[in-house]
Amino acid sequence: MSTAGKRAPVHVVAGVLSDDRRRVLLAQRPAGRQLAGGWEFPGGKCEPGESRLETLARELSEELGVLVRAAHPLMRLTHEYPERDIDLDVWAVTDYQGEPRSLDGQNLRWCERSALASAGLLPADRPVVTALLLPEKIIATTGPRYRIVALDAVQPLRKEEGLLGVMCDDGAGAERAAVAGADFIVLRRPLATAQITAVCARSNVPVYAYGTVLAEAWMVGASGVSELAG
Repeated sequence: MSTAGKRAPVHVVAGVLSDDRRRVLLAQRPAGRQLAGGWEFPGGKCEPGESRLETLARELSEELGVLVRAAHPLMRLTHEYPERDIDLDVWAVTDYQGEPRSLDGQNLRWCERSALASAGLLPADRPVVTALLLPEKIIATTGPRYRIVALDAVQPLRKEEGLLGVMCDDGAGAERAAVAGADFIVLRRPLATAQITAVCARSNVPVYAYGTVLAEAWMVGASGVSELAG
């Protein structure tokens, strides 16, 4: 039976680090810990009184020995594990100092972006792969890696090669699209910031906001912005 609504999710801030070949750093959960053996983006729990960026900087310093110089939010979602619920707050680290090394007993590896989908990522981390493959701004209904359709145009959604985005008006539509199998959500009208945050948390796929600037979209949990009006 689902425990949704009965336990507060643990706020975890994770970072996506890239090397000069655009490979992404993954960390393996050590033996003896929950979800041992699974691969994830490095990070950890937000402590009381910390900002999200402070948590990111502290965790990557403690786990990897790197100094975060610049980062921005990438996406935010919730995931229910049997043991606990996770509020996963993922940031793209755009500048850091130092060579990542294992300081917390975890295995590390650099992974090509094209291989992330088959890298053995934990369930909560898998939607992040989509966000890494998409542009920050959606300006057309088709691109090299994706196509976008209206929710009512395909019932049920027909998957083809590439990522499938669905245009939605509100949170209810976004949830229906995510359940139907959408890889990402494109909002086609402006929503209040609290509504966007709720859509991101419940949909658990990358969300593209409409009618706002990129920096503001990132701060409320969206992966980017769309210029596709309904």
